[in-house]
Amino acid sequence: MRPANPLSEDLLYQVKMNKPTEELTNQLANYSFPLFCQEVNTDGRKKSFWVNCYNSYFLLLRRSGLDKPKVYTTKAITIAGTKLSLDDIEHGILRRYRYKYSMGFVRSFFVPNHIKNLAVERLDYRIHFALNCGAKSCPPIAFYNADRIDSQLDLASLSFLEGETIDQPETQEIHISTLFKWYWADFGGRKGIKQILNAKLGLHTEGKKLVFTPYSWEEDLNNYTTFEE
Repeated sequence: MRPANPLSEDLLYQVKMNKPTEELTNQLANYSFPLFCQEVNTDGRKKSFWVNCYNSYFLLLRRSGLDKPKVYTTKAITIAGTKLSLDDIEHGILRRYRYKYSMGFVRSFFVPNHIKNLAVERLDYRIHFALNCGAKSCPPIAFYNADRIDSQLDLASLSFLEGETIDQPETQEIHISTLFKWYWADFGGRKGIKQILNAKLGLHTEGKKLVFTPYSWEEDLNNYTTFEE
């Protein structure tokens, strides 16, 4: 059995190139659950694996004809013998079982044991700049590697923020992506968001109002990028 993380990268590549994916999805499905948990056992490995899988399976499910919102909620993904939905991957595993509609303030009740076993130890806000749901305003799709995940997420964050942030000194406003509003607590609230903007973009945020820009839901299923490290 090939290691799971390279399999996730290969799957995403096959999806990008619109090549057959059945062999790879079968390998991922047929992993034993204990072996998978033993192998994908650090937050770096978990983030890279599950981000690659989320972006891969979203495109596969959309191409199969599954529309929104069912594309997020249908348990049509099998990893290590476990049926999962895209929501399970994003909100259960990568966001450490945050309730989807709570802006990150509330954890889900009655979390299944398999989600607890698969979830990251610490929520990393940068995953919001890596997950792609096929909308024009989504971050582009990249290939994440466990050995380089931190630098890659830093680059993804910087790229997204540079493209989606507008500082308007004349009105004392900073216009930012609506992603920050949807996952307010993940980013640390207003204070945390301003700290991110200061650290990543060097913006002076004190006394400025945060304004959320409209999100474009126009579908774009071929938004890929590469990292130059």
